[in-house]
Amino acid sequence: MVEGRVCLSKEVRNGLESLKRKRLHRIKSETVCGPSGVTNMMSRSGGDALRASASCGVRLQGNAESFSRSNVASCEKDVFSKRKVDKFYTSDLEWTEKIPECPVYCPTKEEFEDPLIYLQKIAPEASKYGICKIISPLSATVPAGAVLMKEKAGFKFTTRVQPLRLAEWDTDDRVTFFMSGRNYTFRDFEKTANKVFSRRYYSAGCLPARYMEKEFWHEIACGKMESVEYACDVEGSAFSSSPSDLLGTSKWNLKKLSRLPKSTLRLLETAIPGVTDPMLYIGMLFSIFAWHVEDHYLYSINYHHCGASKTWYGVPGDSALRFEKVVKEHVYTNDVLSVDGEDGAFDVLLGKTTLFPPNILLEHDVPVYKAVQNPGEFVITFPRAYHAGFSHGFNCGEAVNFAIGDWFPLGAVACLRYAHLNRVPLLPHEELLCKEAMLLNSSLELEDLDHSPADLASHHSIKASFVKLIRFLHRARWSIMKSRACTSVSPNYHRTVVCTLCKRDCYIAFVNCGCYSHPVCLRHDIKSLDFPCGSHHCLFLRDDVREMEAAAKKFEQDNGVSKAVERQAENGDDMYSYPLSNKFQNDVEDGYFPYCEINVDLKPEIATMTSATGQTVEYGHHSLSHNTGNFRPELTDALSSFATSTLCSFVEQVGSSAKNVQGLANLGNTNDKRFCEEVSENTYESSVLCLSREDRPG
Repeated sequence: MVEGRVCLSKEVRNGLESLKRKRLHRIKSETVCGPSGVTNMMSRSGGDALRASASCGVRLQGNAESFSRSNVASCEKDVFSKRKVDKFYTSDLEWTEKIPECPVYCPTKEEFEDPLIYLQKIAPEASKYGICKIISPLSATVPAGAVLMKEKAGFKFTTRVQPLRLAEWDTDDRVTFFMSGRNYTFRDFEKTANKVFSRRYYSAGCLPARYMEKEFWHEIACGKMESVEYACDVEGSAFSSSPSDLLGTSKWNLKKLSRLPKSTLRLLETAIPGVTDPMLYIGMLFSIFAWHVEDHYLYSINYHHCGASKTWYGVPGDSALRFEKVVKEHVYTNDVLSVDGEDGAFDVLLGKTTLFPPNILLEHDVPVYKAVQNPGEFVITFPRAYHAGFSHGFNCGEAVNFAIGDWFPLGAVACLRYAHLNRVPLLPHEELLCKEAMLLNSSLELEDLDHSPADLASHHSIKASFVKLIRFLHRARWSIMKSRACTSVSPNYHRTVVCTLCKRDCYIAFVNCGCYSHPVCLRHDIKSLDFPCGSHHCLFLRDDVREMEAAAKKFEQDNGVSKAVERQAENGDDMYSYPLSNKFQNDVEDGYFPYCEINVDLKPEIATMTSATGQTVEYGHHSLSHNTGNFRPELTDALSSFATSTLCSFVEQVGSSAKNVQGLANLGNTNDKRFCEEVSENTYESSVLCLSREDRPG
C-alpha cells in the first residue's frame, strides 16, 4: 500500500476513472463535474456530499474539445491533493487546549430506566452546550462485531472516500465524498482500518485523545494521507436481539427509541431510516463527520459500540445563526452561495462536506464544546446544534433522531428555512403537531395529575406552537372566503400533501385546482394562481378542524401560552405564515379577529352544485358537516356537466383501469365521503408527481 493513498482500493480507482469520463460528458452542458444520478431531493443525509455542485472542486467552462487531457488527468489530484488555505490558521494547534469539555452525565440504573424522561430532565442544562455525553450504567453482553457477523449473516456495507484536506470553498475548490464501490464485511473493514493505523503509528493500541486531536488537524492541513474511508448512513443496528443482553433489552436500544411514549416520532406512520430507525457509522483513522445540523433540527443520539474513540465538537443551538454567519463570512466565498441572506450558508452546510478547524469559531466568539466518546457512551446533540468530529481509529457507532414536545418551535423554524430554499421537508411537521396537540388535549381532559417541570415545559411548547398554527390557518381561511378565491369546499381525508409552490406540508387545509394536480398551501395568494386547468379552486379542509380550533382556544386559557402568542404578534415572528406574512397586516381593519365566524359566500351556481352533491358547509361553527347519503339522481344539467368534466380529469389522474372506470361509472351509487377520500388520495399522489424529480420526497 503506497504512503499517502492508504485507502484507495482498485474499486475506488475505477470509480475515479468513471468520474473522469462523466466529467467530460458534463462539460457539454457547462456543469460542474460530479457523480451522476444526483438530485437535490431532501433526503435523510441532506445530500451528504454527493451533490453534483461540489464534486471535483473544478468548474468547467466551454466544450469537450477545448478541455485538455491534462485537466482530466489532474482531476484526481484536484480532489485529494492538499494545499495551503490561508483563511485557516493551523500552524499553532494550541487552540485545541482551549475548547472546553461538554457536560458528562453518569445516571444510575434507576435514572437510566427511560431515556426520554432522563433526557427531558437534563436538557435545561445540557442544551446550553449543544452536545453532552452520557455514560451508560449498562453494558452490552453481545459485542457489536458478533451481532453484525453472526446475528446479521451476510451484512455488508459500502464506504465513502473522504479527501483528507481543507478547501478554499470557492468556485474552484470545494470538497465532496465519493462512493468507493467496494463492499466490506464488518471484519474485512476492521482489518483494513487497523492496517492503516498500525502503518502510521506502529501500534494497534489507542493513543491519547489530545494527541490524536492535534494529529488530525495537522494531517488535514499538511499531512501525507490523501484520503480515508467511512461507512456512514448504513441501514441496520448493532444492538443485540438476545434476551440476555441488558443494553439490547433496555429502552436505550436505539431500535426502540422512536416508539417510546414520549417520542413525537411515534406518530409517524412510515419509518424513515436514520430518523425513526437507527443507522450505523463505521469508521477508520481520521474518518470525518463534517459540520452539520440534524434534519428538521431534531435531537440525535449516538451510541459508541466498539473501537477507537471519537472527538466531537458542538455549538449550542442558540448560537446556530452566529455559526452560520461566521461560515458565510470567513469560510465560504460568495460564489458558492446559492441564495442570499442568512440561509446562504445553511444551504451549503446541508451538503455535509464542510470541515474547518473550530478555532475560527472561537476567534469570532461562537461557543464550541468538545466531547471524547468512548465505547459504551452516548452522545446527545440538541435541536439546531451544529456538530462535527472525527474517529481516532477503527470504530462502530449507531445513531438515530428523536423529538419530544420542546422540539416543535425549532421544528417550525426548520420548516420555514426549507420553504425559503424550496426544499421538500422530510417530516410532516404540521401533522405531527396536530396529532400531538389533540392527544395532549384529550389527556388533559381525562387526567388530573401532577406533571414534572419538564413535562409542563414540553406541554407549553406543544400548546403554543399549535395555537400559532391554528390561528394562522383560521385567518388564512377567512381571507380566502372573504375574497371568494375558492369556488367550492370539500373535506380533506388525507394525511399530508406537499404544496407545489413552496413545498410546505399541508395537513389541515389546502387549495387544489379542478384537475386535483396542483395542491397549494394557504400561504399563497389563491386569487392570483393561474393553473392550466382553469380558475376553479377548491378548499380542502379536515372535518375535525372544529375540534382543533376548540382545543386551541382552550390552550389559550393558559396564561403562558397566550403571552407567547402575543409576543409573536408583537415581534412578527410567525413561523407558520411565510410566504404570506405581509398579506394579513390589514385584516384587522377589515373586521377579522381570532376564531371569528367564517361565512361561505360561493358563487350561486357553485353553491347550488355543492348543495346538490349533499355536502353542506357550516362555517358559522368553523367546521364542515357532511351528508354521507348518496348522490341524488335529479342532478341539474349544470351539475352533470361539472361532474363529467371533473371526473374526466379524475380518470386521467387515477388511470383507466377497469376497476377505476367501473367505479366512476357507478358514481350515482357512490358515497360522498368515499369519493372525497379518493380525490384526496389522488391529490396527494398528484402533489408528489407534479414535483420535479429533484424535489420529490423519498
